[in-house]
Amino acid sequence: MTVAVNIHDAKTQFSKLVARAERGETILIARAGKTVARLTPDKAVAARMPKRFGFMQGELKIPDDFDTMFQDEIGAMFEGMN
Repeated sequence: MTVAVNIHDAKTQFSKLVARAERGETILIARAGKTVARLTPDKAVAARMPKRFGFMQGELKIPDDFDTMFQDEIGAMFEGMN
């Protein structure tokens, strides 16, 4: 994830921005809307970061009727609109 902040906010929030970079974010620092610097995680930190693909595997259950859920209720809302 990439976030853009202006120089003033970068100065006042520097430690928080560094912590975000440690978590894998890239912070763009801008002056007058133009990027002048980039704060990125160190390669060693990035190598230790877990991969995001499949990060919620096993956490969610999709119902078997997901494709037809609430079909009757939705149909009833639109009856008689033609």
